[in-house]
Amino acid sequence: MDLTLALAGLGVGIVVGLTGMGGGALMTPILVLVFGVPPIAAVSSDLAASAVMKPFGGWVHASRGTVNWRLVAWLCAGSIPSAFLGVLLLRLLGDDATVQHTIKIALGVALLLAAGGMLLKAWVTRRQRGDGPAEPIVVRPIPTLLVGIGGGLIVGMTSVGSGSLIIVALLALYPKLRANDLVGTDLVQAIPLVISAALGHALFGDLQLDIAGAVLIGSIPGVLLGARISSRAPGGIIRAALVIVLLASSLKLLDVPTPAVGALSGAAVLVAVGLAVFRRVTADRNARDAGGNAPDDAGTALPEHASRDDDREKSMTAG
Repeated sequence: MDLTLALAGLGVGIVVGLTGMGGGALMTPILVLVFGVPPIAAVSSDLAASAVMKPFGGWVHASRGTVNWRLVAWLCAGSIPSAFLGVLLLRLLGDDATVQHTIKIALGVALLLAAGGMLLKAWVTRRQRGDGPAEPIVVRPIPTLLVGIGGGLIVGMTSVGSGSLIIVALLALYPKLRANDLVGTDLVQAIPLVISAALGHALFGDLQLDIAGAVLIGSIPGVLLGARISSRAPGGIIRAALVIVLLASSLKLLDVPTPAVGALSGAAVLVAVGLAVFRRVTADRNARDAGGNAPDDAGTALPEHASRDDDREKSMTAG
């Protein structure tokens, strides 16, 4: 049991608790790039840890009623068998070296898609209210089933996509779905998805229990801790950092030279800092404008000296 793996799981669990995403998209590349775990073993171990970790969050959403169970059913109808198929496709790709290389490239592409998906989700949910009344959603069975099939294949092959990629597809199919219902539905459907993918890898002997156990020991308390402090943490900064990490990891997995990865990651950091400063300046300017002149009952603003003159005149009349 490697304590450094447990610490890595703790860090990833905290990020998942803070942002609600990024488990497979972070843990798998960390296992591959930092700890030197073979890609297939990293994918299977991360799936096994996620199969235990995700029900904690799923239970919370189910108890709060933020799960669309019809969507869950249609997604699982496609994702559960396709997750097994994704594992099987890996075994049919060739010898071990070919499989490992294919996993590495597929994981890099999936991480790029996940990073783009997180940016899109952040952009859309900023314009949605998650606390309003839920609008009725008409479930579209065939498109939802196809989303489940595609998501299951990617998750079975890379362990990435049960949250980031499928949630983007749900946003596209059901734009009226509340943010809370979107996250809850996606999290609940991911539970049987990652379980089926983990079982598929276990049947082929890819699962390494020591790695999965170490990740799990750290990730469960990390998720609980992250969820507890999420109301106080700057979520925008966490999401920006997560996207930058995903970008750097994906480029490295795609064999992009290290100097280029560093330059692109540095540029992404500068863009994130610039956007944060711009939003802060804009928010301060709006706050100053809003606190300038208060409107009267008719909706027109009265200068401050005018109100003092009126008070003086009233006092003289009363005298």
